[in-house]
Amino acid sequence: MAGGNFIPGGGGDNPDEYPGKLTLYVAMTCIMAAMGGLIFGYDIGISGGVTSMDPFLKRFFMSVYQKEALNTSTNQYCKFDSQLLTLFTSSLYVAALFASIVASHVSKKRGRKVTMALGGLFFLIGAVLNAAAIHISMLILGRILLGIGVGFANQSVPIYLSEVAPYKYRGTFNVLFQMAITIGILIANLVNFGTSKISGGWGWRVSLGGAAVPALVILVSSMFLSDSPSSLIDRGKKEEAEQLLKKIRGVDNVNAEFNDLVMASEASKKVERPWNNLLFVRKYRPQLVLSILIPSLQQLTGINVVMFYAPVLFQTLGFKSNASLMSAAITGGVNVGATFISVFCTDKFGRRILFFWGGIFMCIFQTAVAALIGAKFGTTGTATDLPLWFAALVVVCICVFVANFAYSWGPLGWLVPSEISPLEVRSAAQCVTVSMNMFFTFGVAQIFLKMLCGMKFGLFIFF
Repeated sequence: MAGGNFIPGGGGDNPDEYPGKLTLYVAMTCIMAAMGGLIFGYDIGISGGVTSMDPFLKRFFMSVYQKEALNTSTNQYCKFDSQLLTLFTSSLYVAALFASIVASHVSKKRGRKVTMALGGLFFLIGAVLNAAAIHISMLILGRILLGIGVGFANQSVPIYLSEVAPYKYRGTFNVLFQMAITIGILIANLVNFGTSKISGGWGWRVSLGGAAVPALVILVSSMFLSDSPSSLIDRGKKEEAEQLLKKIRGVDNVNAEFNDLVMASEASKKVERPWNNLLFVRKYRPQLVLSILIPSLQQLTGINVVMFYAPVLFQTLGFKSNASLMSAAITGGVNVGATFISVFCTDKFGRRILFFWGGIFMCIFQTAVAALIGAKFGTTGTATDLPLWFAALVVVCICVFVANFAYSWGPLGWLVPSEISPLEVRSAAQCVTVSMNMFFTFGVAQIFLKMLCGMKFGLFIFF
């Protein structure tokens, strides 16, 4: 790539040589922005727990509750199989897919900060609707609004982090977005475990309404953030961008980096049709291919099967309700811990080696889970008592699988696409990344329970 045109988040020919240091201001800015991942993570963790709560099922999904209650005679693989139930989970992601397309234009025209704030606002409204739901239509509408919020946040936050963080710390700060997602999942799992004990059958409302908290975090945080220098320059605010660059780099001599940013912006403005260029111009083919493949393969690991449906999955394996929610919380804790490790490993060991070894070990332990489930339930799905040692072994295998995702394909699935694209096609490329992620997330969420019923333990070999 020619120097000046390819700027992985804001650098140029020799970004390692730019003067500057890691300032407290930029560290706090990146941490606050990364909290946009909380809204995505909280939703991933909360939906599966809520759909395993009997009061929620009795109110909105009576047929599923009746099958689940007959756990001694119902095929364990099929007792949660309901297209309406999966629509509750997956509707968010189809909304996020289309929202990310709109968000890419908002991000380019209005900046990353405004896009993040809108994401928080939509998510807040959706959380209120879900908490107050009295009919399935309110639930689905709330999920759609949550999806719009997720689409806006996922479109803007990774780009913002790539553009603000100093080059040599870019991998570390981008991993914070995935860290926030995992923290959101863990918080959701703990909330579900707590609200399941609330008498009166309204604990699910607390769980769903709790999404308002991460929404407020990103909404309030975005008010205190400055926009990125690249975005300011792209919108003609060069003086403001130069002063901001001095502030976030902690030095006055930012001429080299600033000039590269201006050159990149001018080059990008000459590109009249960024989508056309990304899709059809040969020199952008590597970015396009990676923007499609990485998020697609990330979701086809089956990670969100575990994250969405962990409580449902554990109940399918014979865990009691409280035990399934606690096991999901343990899985969420492992997810956070392993992602924290990636903060230190990403820049030290490089992206390729983490992708490779993470994928190898995920494959091994997915196969182990399939073998354990097959040995226990066979193809009939007949319920039997679950020995403690067997339950512990299943949880351990799932936790090791999650841990290997969390230091590799989890953070790198967002980091690599956001840092490889030139400024002139960056918003379009990020839109492709988010859209593919949401498309496959929607697909996996929508058909998982049907596939579990049909493929039984072989489903884990499939992933």
